[in-house]
Amino acid sequence: MGIGDGTLAVGAGRPPAEKYAPALPGPVFAAYYHLPGEPEGPYTYGRDTNPTWTLLEAALGELEGGAEATVFSSGMAAVAAVLLSQVRAGDIVVMPDDCYQTTRALKERLESYGARVRTGPTAADAQLELLDGARLVWLETPSNPRLDVCDIARLTGAAHARGALVAVDNTLATPLGQRPLDLGADFSVASDTKALTGHGDLLLGHVATRSPELAESVRLWRKTVGAIPGPMEAWLAHRSLATLQLRLDRQAASALALARALRHRPEVAGLRYPGLPDDPSHETAVRQMRRFGCVVSFTLPDEAFAERFLGALSLVAQATSFGSVHSTAERRGRWGGDAVEPGFIRFSVGVEDTEDLVADVLNALTEAAT
Repeated sequence: MGIGDGTLAVGAGRPPAEKYAPALPGPVFAAYYHLPGEPEGPYTYGRDTNPTWTLLEAALGELEGGAEATVFSSGMAAVAAVLLSQVRAGDIVVMPDDCYQTTRALKERLESYGARVRTGPTAADAQLELLDGARLVWLETPSNPRLDVCDIARLTGAAHARGALVAVDNTLATPLGQRPLDLGADFSVASDTKALTGHGDLLLGHVATRSPELAESVRLWRKTVGAIPGPMEAWLAHRSLATLQLRLDRQAASALALARALRHRPEVAGLRYPGLPDDPSHETAVRQMRRFGCVVSFTLPDEAFAERFLGALSLVAQATSFGSVHSTAERRGRWGGDAVEPGFIRFSVGVEDTEDLVADVLNALTEAAT
């Protein structure tokens, strides 16, 4: 009999109970290990392996539905590990043209190495038309920041039929919201900086796969470029997993409540949240997601209105990340890397009381309009 997500998150990766030992052993700080004789064993050098990583990777593998996980110093280190370890000169890579802007920035790097990159939007599974001859297909669903959703199983089946590998950036959903490996993907990738660790104080990422060969390839990339996490960050991330289900459920419920409240505001256009029944992505999201995430996006009349709105919020910080227990929001167009309107807002819902957060947002809209 299976266990619930909360039970899984609390116990994931923790060692068996041992008398006088802590439930989660503290971080191991080591550049080297005692290693007499032949260099054999699980821990040989600090850039290769670390006992604190081992426990976190076991936990992430359990959350991913049974997989080998490799942790990295950041989400982009995890993204780069897949893209740069699997692609060679002459290979074709298919990527969304609306995914996270720093992931898109790797297009130029891949092309400088002699790869060819095709891009298309996430919505309506548009990448289906780009798959012929591809070596690797990169998906991001829901997309950041517009929250479009693509059909992972459909795209993965089509890509595999053409001999391509598929990687899914699962940052926004986390493994408790969506399991790309169960839907056929070869890699599940995430910036654990965001909702998975959930406190806005860590930089971390991971790659999960059920292929030992693919797992070894990303581990080798981590070793050779040194994109390793610190032991303290890894320990804090593992500690944070215990509340993952609680955080996600509260955030998703509040995000839906906020989205429903925003539907009736005349200042708001282009409202997106996959959990809304009338959202363009809802039908696909329901088939493959168990939780719809913490991010709501919408567009206000112009840049000045958006800035007044953000300045009027009292419970919400202006910050560029998402997934924290603290609600954050930003005018995404200030970075210049996304094709969004000047008044486009990416709003990350935290774990504050739902009624308080919704009231704060509605009050800020009213104040911005006067």
